[in-house]
Amino acid sequence: MTEIIKAAQNGDAAAMNKAVQDNMGLVHMAARRFVGRGTDYDDLAQIASMGLVKAIKHFDTEKGLAFSTYAVPAIVGELKRYFRDTGSVKVSRKLKETAAKCGYAKNELEKKLLREPTVSEIAQYCDIKFEDAVEAINAAMPVMSLDEKYETKDDSVNLSDFIGVDNTEALLERITLTEAINSLSAREKKVILQRYFRCKTQCQTAEKLGISQVQVSRIERGAIEKLKLLLK
Repeated sequence: MTEIIKAAQNGDAAAMNKAVQDNMGLVHMAARRFVGRGTDYDDLAQIASMGLVKAIKHFDTEKGLAFSTYAVPAIVGELKRYFRDTGSVKVSRKLKETAAKCGYAKNELEKKLLREPTVSEIAQYCDIKFEDAVEAINAAMPVMSLDEKYETKDDSVNLSDFIGVDNTEALLERITLTEAINSLSAREKKVILQRYFRCKTQCQTAEKLGISQVQVSRIERGAIEKLKLLLK
């Protein structure tokens, strides 16, 4: 893949086409995250493809990073820019209907429970999936401009001053971390899996892998240093 990307960066049209085709899975994965916001899926895929092409052109092949680790943020960023530049997010009719159901359920449950219901309770009342309820409730919330002024004790500030840059997409982080971990050696991956995904102590990890606690400590330290370099 690295050689293909290098060729594409040097103006080889065939290499660019192959690099794009080989990574269309990333395009569709990112585009699916933005379904339901009022833009046709084909348009989302086209915008995501533009992000992929930009990623191919600017990827540093000498850094040792997996291409997908670099490409996914670039693709998602292109989609976010589209929605930011085209104004407020449009909400589909189906999502509006679900939001209305959730609003009715919330009012009814408040009367019954004498407290604000949880999202899980609203989802159960509406007989819908938890994630669908979350999406609908979020869609029903009023959109606030990042440039809107808010008065504080000392001065007026923008909402963007509080929230900063949005770069914490959970899916994005999981993909990036997975790609970075996959670049580790087999032994390093086993240690990281036991220590950080199965919450084992160094001694438990050593016993599980049949090595000493000192070895676990050394392998873990080296693996973390590698991950820091890949993820910065």
